[in-house]
Amino acid sequence: MEKKPVLIILSFFAVYVFWGSTYLWNKMAVTELPPFMLASIRFTTASAIIFVIAVLSGKKLTITKKQLLNTVLAGFLFLAYGNGVFVWALKYVDSGFASLLASLQPLVLLLMMRFVQRKSLKIKSIIGVFLGLLGMYLLVSQKGLQMQEDSWIGIIMIMSCIISWSAGSLFVAKADTPSNFFITTGYQMLSAGVILAIGSWAFDESWSEPLSWQLNTQIAIICLILFGSIAAFTAFNYLLKVVSTEKVATSSYVNPIIALLLGWYFLNESITMQS
Repeated sequence: MEKKPVLIILSFFAVYVFWGSTYLWNKMAVTELPPFMLASIRFTTASAIIFVIAVLSGKKLTITKKQLLNTVLAGFLFLAYGNGVFVWALKYVDSGFASLLASLQPLVLLLMMRFVQRKSLKIKSIIGVFLGLLGMYLLVSQKGLQMQEDSWIGIIMIMSCIISWSAGSLFVAKADTPSNFFITTGYQMLSAGVILAIGSWAFDESWSEPLSWQLNTQIAIICLILFGSIAAFTAFNYLLKVVSTEKVATSSYVNPIIALLLGWYFLNESITMQS
């Protein structure tokens, strides 16, 4: 596949900035909406918009049975489990500790590349991962992490989410998926939206009409759908095919920095000298 430098740069911008912004948007929305309902509406609506745009632009939605199975599996690993369960795990651990655990994702990815795919690791990748871990520790260690009751449940859940997301990254990089990354994103989000809706029903979450939501919640949902889902995840699927997987995983380090700056600007959260 031909690599286009400008497209790669724009894709990294989307993955870094838009995904980093989802911390703010999720914080705005989750105060009113239950997590699985929120995620299900976000991904299902995003998939519908993607399919409408694709049809209007003359793209075909037909894919092979193998490609459908691959996109459903990717949607589960990335969005239904990797994203949905992570949010659920925040019931058991504080957000600072969860952020620190999430920054282990590039390290887990490198270990899976080495021991599962039997790939040799570049020394620069190893150094970069450990420097990133150090930086993340300096960022979140100032918050006075506190262990809550049954915190081990949250730790296990988050670690399983990290493994799920890493496995999905390695899988998508080599899997037979639709050649159009926009279509790939649509099918992944549709499958995740359905799975999360089932999860929401299983946990007896209370659903509400969008028109009854507060204005801030409505704005947050729109941003999550357009930027955090459609733009960022399409860019993510593209990057997995054209650059090394561990480079894509650097979003685990950049996203919290973006979130910190947005929290300072929009929510008046303080940035300390250590930050």
